[in-house]
Amino acid sequence: MMNRESEFAETVVYINRVAKVVKGGKNFSFSAVVVAGDGAGKVGYGTGKAREVPPAIQKASEQARKEMVKIPLVSGTVPHLVWGRWGATRVLLRPASPGTGVIAGGGVRAVMESAGVADVLTKIVGSRNPINVVRATFDAIDGLMTAGQVQRLRGVHVAAAADSETAPENVPAEEHADTVAAEEVESS
Repeated sequence: MMNRESEFAETVVYINRVAKVVKGGKNFSFSAVVVAGDGAGKVGYGTGKAREVPPAIQKASEQARKEMVKIPLVSGTVPHLVWGRWGATRVLLRPASPGTGVIAGGGVRAVMESAGVADVLTKIVGSRNPINVVRATFDAIDGLMTAGQVQRLRGVHVAAAADSETAPENVPAEEHADTVAAEEVESS
């Protein structure tokens, strides 16, 4: 168990105390949101509830380790601009030039640093609820694709698209325009 814990960096994003009023008084319980990542592109989040804080954090960290996803990284940043949404929260992830660092706040920073993203610009729009911010960030991560993944999805040969700047004859003009637009976003 010690070996498994050492390979993932865990960050407690949020702890909330909840009081349930019953006939005999108030019953307090705690909920926790934890982000875990290996610093090399894998990251996950989890939530846990318990009567005390340490068990809530432990449950959340176990769930975060189970539900890890891989972030496609290009030169230490995200491959393209992407929006994520969860509830009333929207999160923008934008690629940044080398040396920029992680420009993020709250749950987005925890996710990006745990994943090992070196340079990224982010913005939270709408609700700042920590749980929704983390979930919106993972929604944005699910929408990330590298240029190679997009080309394979569209059925374009990777070598042919990289060799020529002109539109191939067998690819419709709209798809070529989308590919050029995606390359421009990657280069900026």
